[in-house]
Amino acid sequence: MNTDDVLVFTTAVSAGSLAEAGRRLGLAPMLTSRRLSSLEATLGVRLLHRTTRSLSLTPEGETFLPFAHALVENQAEAMARLRSETRGAAGLLRVSVPVAFGTKFVTPLVPGLLSANPDLRIALELTDALPDLVATGTDLAIRIARLRDSSLIAQKLADNPRVVVAAPNYLEERGTPATPDELVNHDCLPLRGATHWTFQVDGVERHVRLSFRFTSSNIEGCHATCLAGGGIALLSLWNVADDIRQGCLVPLPLGGARPETIGIWAVYPTTRLVRPKVRTFITALRDRLGKVADLLEQDDNDRLSP
Repeated sequence: MNTDDVLVFTTAVSAGSLAEAGRRLGLAPMLTSRRLSSLEATLGVRLLHRTTRSLSLTPEGETFLPFAHALVENQAEAMARLRSETRGAAGLLRVSVPVAFGTKFVTPLVPGLLSANPDLRIALELTDALPDLVATGTDLAIRIARLRDSSLIAQKLADNPRVVVAAPNYLEERGTPATPDELVNHDCLPLRGATHWTFQVDGVERHVRLSFRFTSSNIEGCHATCLAGGGIALLSLWNVADDIRQGCLVPLPLGGARPETIGIWAVYPTTRLVRPKVRTFITALRDRLGKVADLLEQDDNDRLSP
Protein backbone atom coordinates (compact mmCIF):
# COMPACT_ATOMS: atom_id res chain seq x y z
CA MET A 1 0.00 0.00 0.00
CA ASN A 2 1.41 3.38 -1.05
CA THR A 3 1.27 5.83 1.88
CA ASP A 4 1.25 8.75 -0.58
CA ASP A 5 -2.08 7.41 -1.84
CA VAL A 6 -3.32 7.09 1.74
CA LEU A 7 -2.31 10.71 2.39
CA VAL A 8 -4.45 11.85 -0.52
CA PHE A 9 -7.42 10.01 1.01
CA THR A 10 -7.02 11.49 4.52
CA THR A 11 -6.38 14.98 3.14
CA ALA A 12 -9.43 14.80 0.89
CA VAL A 13 -11.63 13.85 3.85
CA SER A 14 -10.37 16.77 5.98
CA ALA A 15 -10.40 19.24 3.06
CA GLY A 16 -13.87 18.27 1.80
CA SER A 17 -12.83 17.89 -1.83
CA LEU A 18 -10.18 16.33 -4.02
CA ALA A 19 -9.36 19.70 -5.56
CA GLU A 20 -8.56 21.22 -2.17
CA ALA A 21 -6.60 18.11 -1.19
CA GLY A 22 -4.50 18.53 -4.32
CA ARG A 23 -3.85 22.19 -3.52
CA ARG A 24 -2.73 21.34 0.01
CA LEU A 25 -0.45 18.56 -1.19
CA GLY A 26 0.86 20.43 -4.22
CA LEU A 27 -0.52 17.84 -6.66
CA ALA A 28 -2.18 18.27 -10.03
CA PRO A 29 -5.92 17.43 -10.00
CA MET A 30 -5.46 14.42 -12.31
CA LEU A 31 -2.68 12.98 -10.13
CA THR A 32 -4.77 13.48 -6.99
CA SER A 33 -7.65 11.52 -8.52
CA ARG A 34 -5.33 8.79 -9.77
CA ARG A 35 -3.79 8.30 -6.34
CA LEU A 36 -7.17 7.91 -4.71
CA SER A 37 -8.27 5.46 -7.41
CA SER A 38 -5.04 3.52 -6.94
CA LEU A 39 -5.70 3.19 -3.21
CA GLU A 40 -9.26 2.02 -3.81
CA ALA A 41 -7.98 -0.52 -6.34
CA THR A 42 -5.41 -1.82 -3.87
CA LEU A 43 -8.03 -2.21 -1.14
CA GLY A 44 -10.70 -3.53 -3.49
CA VAL A 45 -13.36 -1.16 -2.12
CA ARG A 46 -14.72 2.31 -2.84
CA LEU A 47 -13.70 4.74 -0.08
CA LEU A 48 -15.45 7.94 -1.18
CA HIS A 49 -18.60 8.95 -3.00
CA ARG A 50 -17.42 11.92 -5.04
CA THR A 51 -19.00 14.44 -7.37
CA THR A 52 -17.62 17.61 -8.93
CA ARG A 53 -18.74 19.60 -5.87
CA SER A 54 -18.50 17.32 -2.86
CA LEU A 55 -17.46 13.98 -1.47
CA SER A 56 -18.56 11.72 1.35
CA LEU A 57 -17.24 8.60 2.99
CA THR A 58 -18.61 5.22 2.06
CA PRO A 59 -19.14 2.74 4.93
CA GLU A 60 -15.83 1.13 3.93
CA GLY A 61 -14.19 4.55 3.94
CA GLU A 62 -15.44 5.24 7.45
CA THR A 63 -13.97 1.93 8.60
CA PHE A 64 -10.62 2.57 6.94
CA LEU A 65 -10.22 6.25 7.94
CA PRO A 66 -8.75 5.80 11.46
CA PHE A 67 -6.27 3.23 10.13
CA ALA A 68 -5.35 5.61 7.31
CA HIS A 69 -4.64 8.41 9.79
CA ALA A 70 -2.44 6.06 11.80
CA LEU A 71 -0.49 5.01 8.70
CA VAL A 72 0.16 8.62 7.65
CA GLU A 73 1.10 9.81 11.13
CA ASN A 74 3.36 6.85 11.81
CA GLN A 75 5.25 7.41 8.57
CA ALA A 76 5.62 11.12 9.28
CA GLU A 77 6.85 10.43 12.80
CA ALA A 78 9.39 7.89 11.53
CA MET A 79 10.70 10.32 8.91
CA ALA A 80 10.91 13.14 11.44
CA ARG A 81 12.89 11.00 13.88
CA LEU A 82 15.26 9.82 11.16
CA ARG A 83 15.84 13.34 9.85
CA SER A 84 19.12 14.78 11.04
CA GLU A 85 18.59 17.85 13.17
CA THR A 86 21.39 19.55 11.22
CA ARG A 87 19.17 19.58 8.14
CA GLY A 88 16.75 21.88 9.89
CA ALA A 89 13.01 22.20 9.40
CA ALA A 90 11.46 21.40 6.04
CA GLY A 91 8.13 21.46 4.24
CA LEU A 92 5.17 23.83 4.36
CA LEU A 93 4.31 25.17 7.82
CA ARG A 94 0.78 26.55 8.11
CA VAL A 95 0.52 28.92 11.08
CA SER A 96 -2.47 30.91 12.32
CA VAL A 97 -1.79 33.91 14.59
CA PRO A 98 -3.74 36.92 15.89
CA VAL A 99 -3.39 39.98 13.67
CA ALA A 100 -1.63 42.39 16.06
CA PHE A 101 0.58 39.73 17.65
CA GLY A 102 1.50 38.25 14.29
CA THR A 103 2.49 41.63 12.88
CA LYS A 104 4.61 42.58 15.89
CA PHE A 105 6.16 39.25 16.89
CA VAL A 106 5.83 36.65 14.14
CA THR A 107 6.56 38.44 10.86
CA PRO A 108 9.97 39.67 12.12
CA LEU A 109 10.92 36.01 12.72
CA VAL A 110 10.17 34.87 9.18
CA PRO A 111 13.32 36.03 7.35
CA GLY A 112 15.62 34.41 9.91
CA LEU A 113 13.66 31.16 9.94
CA LEU A 114 13.65 30.88 6.16
CA SER A 115 17.34 31.76 5.94
CA ALA A 116 18.31 29.15 8.56
CA ASN A 117 16.03 26.47 7.05
CA PRO A 118 16.28 26.53 3.22
CA ASP A 119 13.75 23.70 2.83
CA LEU A 120 11.10 25.43 4.97
CA ARG A 121 8.09 27.30 3.59
CA ILE A 122 5.66 29.29 5.76
CA ALA A 123 2.00 30.10 5.10
CA LEU A 124 0.94 32.67 7.71
CA GLU A 125 -2.74 33.35 8.41
CA LEU A 126 -3.41 36.55 10.34
CA THR A 127 -6.78 36.18 12.07
CA ASP A 128 -8.22 36.68 15.53
CA ALA A 129 -10.49 33.64 15.12
CA LEU A 130 -9.31 30.13 15.95
CA PRO A 131 -9.69 28.05 12.78
CA ASP A 132 -10.58 24.39 12.62
CA LEU A 133 -7.00 23.16 12.59
CA VAL A 134 -7.83 19.74 11.16
CA ALA A 135 -10.24 20.92 8.47
CA THR A 136 -7.92 23.72 7.29
CA GLY A 137 -4.71 21.71 7.50
CA THR A 138 -3.21 24.20 9.97
CA ASP A 139 -0.11 22.87 11.73
CA LEU A 140 -0.06 25.36 14.56
CA ALA A 141 -2.13 28.23 15.95
CA ILE A 142 -0.92 30.89 18.37
CA ARG A 143 -3.70 32.27 20.53
CA ILE A 144 -3.88 34.81 23.36
CA ALA A 145 -6.82 33.81 25.50
CA ARG A 146 -8.18 31.83 28.40
CA LEU A 147 -8.56 28.63 26.43
CA ARG A 148 -11.70 26.56 26.72
CA ASP A 149 -11.53 22.81 27.13
CA SER A 150 -11.23 21.11 23.76
CA SER A 151 -9.73 18.18 21.97
CA LEU A 152 -6.83 20.37 20.83
CA ILE A 153 -3.45 20.29 22.52
CA ALA A 154 -2.25 23.57 24.00
CA GLN A 155 1.20 24.51 25.27
CA LYS A 156 1.63 27.77 27.20
CA LEU A 157 4.47 29.90 25.84
CA ALA A 158 4.25 32.93 28.14
CA ASP A 159 1.96 35.09 30.23
CA ASN A 160 0.30 38.02 28.50
CA PRO A 161 -0.11 40.92 30.95
CA ARG A 162 -2.65 43.57 29.98
CA VAL A 163 -3.30 47.18 30.93
CA VAL A 164 -6.33 49.50 30.85
CA VAL A 165 -5.48 52.63 28.87
CA ALA A 166 -6.98 55.80 27.44
CA ALA A 167 -5.73 58.74 25.39
CA PRO A 168 -4.90 61.98 27.25
CA ASN A 169 -7.56 63.97 25.37
CA TYR A 170 -10.25 61.47 26.39
CA LEU A 171 -9.25 61.72 30.06
CA GLU A 172 -9.17 65.54 29.90
CA GLU A 173 -12.73 65.55 28.59
CA ARG A 174 -14.27 62.71 30.60
CA GLY A 175 -12.07 62.41 33.70
CA THR A 176 -10.12 59.41 34.99
CA PRO A 177 -11.96 56.45 36.58
CA ALA A 178 -10.51 55.63 39.99
CA THR A 179 -11.89 52.08 40.35
CA PRO A 180 -13.18 49.37 38.02
CA ASP A 181 -16.76 50.17 39.12
CA GLU A 182 -16.42 53.66 37.63
CA LEU A 183 -15.90 52.22 34.16
CA VAL A 184 -19.68 52.11 33.85
CA ASN A 185 -19.59 55.91 33.51
CA HIS A 186 -17.14 55.81 30.59
CA ASP A 187 -17.03 54.74 26.96
CA CYS A 188 -15.23 51.40 26.95
CA LEU A 189 -13.89 49.75 23.80
CA PRO A 190 -14.36 45.97 24.07
CA LEU A 191 -14.04 43.25 21.50
CA ARG A 192 -17.30 42.22 19.89
CA GLY A 193 -19.27 39.92 22.15
CA ALA A 194 -17.55 41.02 25.38
CA THR A 195 -19.80 42.56 28.03
CA HIS A 196 -17.40 42.35 31.02
CA TRP A 197 -13.72 42.79 31.85
CA THR A 198 -12.18 40.63 34.56
CA PHE A 199 -9.92 42.09 37.28
CA GLN A 200 -8.07 40.83 40.32
CA VAL A 201 -9.08 43.00 43.29
CA ASP A 202 -7.41 42.16 46.62
CA GLY A 203 -6.80 38.63 45.37
CA VAL A 204 -10.43 38.15 44.35
CA GLU A 205 -11.57 37.83 40.73
CA ARG A 206 -14.23 40.38 39.76
CA HIS A 207 -16.19 40.64 36.53
CA VAL A 208 -17.00 44.28 35.78
CA ARG A 209 -19.86 45.09 33.42
CA LEU A 210 -18.95 47.56 30.69
CA SER A 211 -20.68 50.59 29.24
CA PHE A 212 -19.94 50.97 25.54
CA ARG A 213 -21.17 52.28 22.22
CA PHE A 214 -18.36 50.77 20.15
CA THR A 215 -17.08 47.24 19.62
CA SER A 216 -14.61 45.72 17.18
CA SER A 217 -14.09 42.23 15.82
CA ASN A 218 -10.34 42.91 15.88
CA ILE A 219 -8.22 44.13 18.80
CA GLU A 220 -6.48 46.56 16.45
CA GLY A 221 -9.81 48.30 15.99
CA CYS A 222 -10.03 48.85 19.75
CA HIS A 223 -6.40 50.01 19.85
CA ALA A 224 -6.78 52.52 17.02
CA THR A 225 -10.03 53.92 18.43
CA CYS A 226 -8.42 54.30 21.85
CA LEU A 227 -5.46 56.19 20.35
CA ALA A 228 -7.94 58.51 18.63
CA GLY A 229 -9.55 59.39 21.96
CA GLY A 230 -12.64 57.24 21.52
CA GLY A 231 -12.64 55.65 24.96
CA ILE A 232 -10.95 53.21 27.36
CA ALA A 233 -9.44 49.95 26.15
CA LEU A 234 -8.02 46.79 27.72
CA LEU A 235 -4.94 45.90 25.67
CA SER A 236 -1.89 43.68 25.85
CA LEU A 237 1.11 45.41 27.38
CA TRP A 238 3.37 44.48 24.46
CA ASN A 239 0.91 46.19 22.11
CA VAL A 240 0.79 49.54 23.91
CA ALA A 241 4.12 49.88 25.77
CA ASP A 242 5.53 52.20 23.08
CA ASP A 243 2.33 54.27 23.04
CA ILE A 244 2.58 54.74 26.81
CA ARG A 245 6.27 55.69 26.73
CA GLN A 246 5.51 58.27 24.03
CA GLY A 247 2.57 59.71 25.98
CA CYS A 248 -0.02 58.68 23.38
CA LEU A 249 -1.86 56.51 25.93
CA VAL A 250 -2.12 56.69 29.72
CA PRO A 251 -2.38 53.58 31.95
CA LEU A 252 -5.21 53.68 34.48
CA PRO A 253 -4.34 52.31 37.98
CA LEU A 254 -8.03 51.72 38.89
CA GLY A 255 -7.29 51.58 42.61
CA GLY A 256 -4.76 48.78 42.28
CA ALA A 257 -7.10 46.43 40.41
CA ARG A 258 -5.15 44.39 37.87
CA PRO A 259 -6.63 43.03 34.65
CA GLU A 260 -6.79 39.28 34.36
CA THR A 261 -3.53 37.92 32.93
CA ILE A 262 -4.17 35.52 30.10
CA GLY A 263 -1.67 33.27 28.34
CA ILE A 264 0.02 33.08 24.97
CA TRP A 265 -0.61 29.53 23.76
CA ALA A 266 0.65 27.27 21.01
CA VAL A 267 -2.26 25.09 19.89
CA TYR A 268 -1.78 21.82 17.99
CA PRO A 269 -4.29 19.51 16.30
CA THR A 270 -2.75 16.28 17.66
CA THR A 271 -0.39 14.88 20.29
CA ARG A 272 0.94 12.10 18.06
CA LEU A 273 3.65 14.13 16.40
CA VAL A 274 5.21 17.56 16.79
CA ARG A 275 7.19 17.87 13.59
CA PRO A 276 10.58 19.60 13.29
CA LYS A 277 9.08 22.55 11.41
CA VAL A 278 6.66 23.19 14.28
CA ARG A 279 9.34 22.77 16.94
CA THR A 280 11.64 25.17 15.08
CA PHE A 281 8.95 27.83 14.88
CA ILE A 282 7.97 27.46 18.53
CA THR A 283 11.60 27.70 19.66
CA ALA A 284 12.14 30.91 17.68
CA LEU A 285 8.93 32.47 19.00
CA ARG A 286 9.65 31.45 22.59
CA ASP A 287 13.13 33.00 22.33
CA ARG A 288 11.66 36.27 21.04
CA LEU A 289 9.06 36.36 23.81
CA GLY A 290 11.77 35.69 26.37
CA LYS A 291 13.82 38.66 25.17
CA VAL A 292 10.97 41.10 25.78
CA ALA A 293 9.54 39.53 28.95
CA ASP A 294 11.86 41.33 31.40
CA LEU A 295 11.27 44.69 29.74
CA LEU A 296 7.50 44.21 29.79
CA GLU A 297 7.58 43.24 33.45
CA GLN A 298 9.61 46.34 34.27
CA ASP A 299 7.18 48.49 32.30
CA ASP A 300 4.22 46.92 34.07
CA ASN A 301 5.66 47.42 37.54
CA ASP A 302 7.55 50.69 37.21
CA ARG A 303 7.61 52.69 34.02
CA LEU A 304 3.91 52.59 33.25
CA SER A 305 2.85 53.94 36.63
CA PRO A 306 1.54 57.50 36.19
